[in-house]
Amino acid sequence: MPGPDEDRDQRELRFRRLYQSYFRPVQAYAVNRLGPVDEVGDVVAEVFMTAWRRLADIPPPPGDRFWLYGTARRVISRRHRSASRLTNLHRRLAADQRQKEQSRTWAQDPAHERLLAAVAQLKPADREALLLVHWEQLTYAEAAETLGCSVNAIGIRVHK
Repeated sequence: MPGPDEDRDQRELRFRRLYQSYFRPVQAYAVNRLGPVDEVGDVVAEVFMTAWRRLADIPPPPGDRFWLYGTARRVISRRHRSASRLTNLHRRLAADQRQKEQSRTWAQDPAHERLLAAVAQLKPADREALLLVHWEQLTYAEAAETLGCSVNAIGIRVHK
């Protein structure tokens, strides 16, 4: 029966072979998806870090290459989603800032005060959809992308 040192040695040997065999293909996969950007190195590192942690789950060749590609695809997707969330957050913060600036200007008119009070009473999701479409002049599709919901949901929220 192999001891713990032998198991660890076998594990390290398998990972080393995997890394040596597939570093360049995984790197090329990432470059093809991201372009030659700084993120490629981080993506490849995350793929092989995941491979090390889940070494027992990796099938034998040739399935190991496909497993690594699938892992790279998921890593890249997570990065795209994170970047999209950050962009949406920046948009919402900018919209909130513009709304505050408009509110200060409008607050001097009683009709505007009533409008702002009515908008403030809306549910947050309805209010955000309304502001994006009518004040920020986004299309329903753009507002849906910003809020991460369907175009139909934006239509319903604005209609309310």
